[in-house]
Amino acid sequence: MNGDNRAPMLTVDGLQAGYGRKQVVFSVDLRVEPGEILGVLGHNGSGKSTTIRTILGINPVIGGTITFDGRDVTKASSRHNVKAGMAMIPSERFVFADLSVIDNLLLGGANDPDEDRRAKRLELVRELFPMLVDRANQAAGTMSGGQQRMVSLGMALMASPKLLMLDEPSLGLAPAVVQQIFATVRRLADTEGLAVLLLEQNVGQALKIVDRCSVMRSGRVILEESAAEMKARESYWELF
Repeated sequence: MNGDNRAPMLTVDGLQAGYGRKQVVFSVDLRVEPGEILGVLGHNGSGKSTTIRTILGINPVIGGTITFDGRDVTKASSRHNVKAGMAMIPSERFVFADLSVIDNLLLGGANDPDEDRRAKRLELVRELFPMLVDRANQAAGTMSGGQQRMVSLGMALMASPKLLMLDEPSLGLAPAVVQQIFATVRRLADTEGLAVLLLEQNVGQALKIVDRCSVMRSGRVILEESAAEMKARESYWELF
């Protein structure tokens, strides 16, 4: 994590959210600084995905506030937040299956009017994932799950995000692929100051790259610890 004293990239205070009349997130507080990876840990149904969907602006806020890059975005639309620098990679359906790899990547950077910057981001993506260079013209939907996850991460990076939210990136992937993706995310946090919200059930994998952890259960944050404190625990069962 960056050692400077910059203001948080994301601050969530007392967030309440849900679907229609059903509330599933209750008074959640989160903070992510530039260059920091915050792991949000918990089982399915704990409210993790609803939390980041609400932060992005897909779900409405029932209560609480969301501040992004120093601005109140509590009522902002997802379109506004994406343009402002948020990116989210969902756990499923994360590429345009019928489009080629290169078209997926170019679509990811379509909102950036700066052609030179888009070209530089594309070079960065190719450097991070050389496999995508060889498969540039392959339909993204015909690739393996791990390869598609790399495409989706490349798409997100093409938009030059300030905050990257990853929903269960290890889901269904081989450990070696997970390790590569996680190492890439850690590198981006360290070298580019990218703020990251990493939602995971795989505690062991997450603890290899996160700086801090927030554990969610039944729509609430029940524990906040540093990665070192979490690693020192003998067991995680009592948390979930």
